[in-house]
Amino acid sequence: MLNLTNITQQFGEKVLYENLNLQINKGEHVGLIGQNGAGKSTLVKIITGELLTDEGQVEYPKNSKIGYLDQYVQVDEQLTIMDFLKTAFQEELTKEQKIVSLYTEYSETLEDKLLEKAGRLQTELDQGDFYQMETVIQEMATGLGIDVLGLDTRLENLSGGQRSKIILAKLLLEKPAMLVLDEPTNHLDDTHVQWLTQFLQDFAGTFLVISHDRHFLNAIVTHVADIEFGQLTKYTGNLDQALKQKEVNRESYLRQYAAQKRQIEKTEAYIRKYKAGSRSTIAKSRQKQLDKVQRLTPPASTAKPQIVFPYQEIVTTFALETDQLEIGYDRPLLPPIDLSLRYGEKVAIRGFNGIGKSTLLKTLIGELSPLSGGFHFPENTIINYFSQELSWENPLATPLQYLSDLFPKATVKELRRQLSRAGLANQLAQEPLRLLSGGEQAKVKFAQMTMQKSNFLILDEPTNHIDQETKENLQQSFERFAGTVIVVSHEPGFYDDFVQRVIDLQE
Repeated sequence: MLNLTNITQQFGEKVLYENLNLQINKGEHVGLIGQNGAGKSTLVKIITGELLTDEGQVEYPKNSKIGYLDQYVQVDEQLTIMDFLKTAFQEELTKEQKIVSLYTEYSETLEDKLLEKAGRLQTELDQGDFYQMETVIQEMATGLGIDVLGLDTRLENLSGGQRSKIILAKLLLEKPAMLVLDEPTNHLDDTHVQWLTQFLQDFAGTFLVISHDRHFLNAIVTHVADIEFGQLTKYTGNLDQALKQKEVNRESYLRQYAAQKRQIEKTEAYIRKYKAGSRSTIAKSRQKQLDKVQRLTPPASTAKPQIVFPYQEIVTTFALETDQLEIGYDRPLLPPIDLSLRYGEKVAIRGFNGIGKSTLLKTLIGELSPLSGGFHFPENTIINYFSQELSWENPLATPLQYLSDLFPKATVKELRRQLSRAGLANQLAQEPLRLLSGGEQAKVKFAQMTMQKSNFLILDEPTNHIDQETKENLQQSFERFAGTVIVVSHEPGFYDDFVQRVIDLQE
């Protein structure tokens, strides 16, 4: 279904991969993994033709339909959700119109070949889901939690997360021969992740999925493609099996790299010592041999995250109290909320996408006004907030420039240190924010949070783009934080171990 041959890609000084190869066969369910910045999303853009490679070839079978989850695709804002989802059946709708025109033409000419053509098209429609279109759409809408939005709602009235879900639904309804999905669970709550998991397990076609949700990926894949050291390795089996094999391969690679490095250094030392003496002929011979050596890629010098949220002391019993708080935009999204959080409590908020989790957080930090009722933080509360939106006022600014504008008294050395502790590799501190991967951009936000003292952390989907190593470090950081924590996340596996309470907005 897909063949990548000798793909080489470089951005400025950064080489993402050299001579990368990947073959995906019909029916394979492949998970694409790698650390933040390894080039996963870039590879998807190369596969879908959005980006041209520096070198190498991308090949598909002729006439095969590749379906790509593009969350930023332009849509007709005036369409209702139902009308938009019906466009997934555009090919069938065109066939139906063609049948009508063929019968009209037959009534005028009485040519039998027109009836035969109409019959063939009718058989094709009968064999598909066309005549159950509305039922199939309703099932998909229920499975992904779209039905609660109202299928007669116009697209212009949807949030970014809701729109992403609808684009995913349309793509799944199209049933392409191969699906390419980049972080499909980002805007789904855990109930709808379970539904998508079952859908992809039963999917008869081929797919390639990027996801940082390990539990989801483990449940759906038959193969894993891992990008590391600028190369891609394909493993057979689920994610757990692949990671075990990867660890064995990694240790073997590091031994080979260390042995080759020692040999090169030894040869270079010999050449330096004897290139002008009596053994110069041997030295020149060794130089020629050295020039022909295919050098192994150095292990990635990724910064290991060491995120620490600085604490500002406060004396209080309750960290937050709400009184008949109503949240929303034109109308309340939820019944009035009465909520008390004790100081130091770690709480997860869950509920289906669109129920109002982000709206609640934005109301608490003052970004939105309550529709009625109120809430109270004790005096001296300092909130540190993480927004799930990766939007920047100046996307051309580098992480160093961005942090320097926020903290003008901080030295460059201090800013670099905090970026490194958030897990951002040193060389990326000077790259424009828009060229960083989603996970790398999230790490810039974490670096910002580590530069200001607080006693109340509020985080909206902090795990959407980040790799496993950063997730594990975040879990430890929240556990150690002496203040109060509210986290919205669709990954119970992320928050189960450090929260004392889960608040389900559906209940």
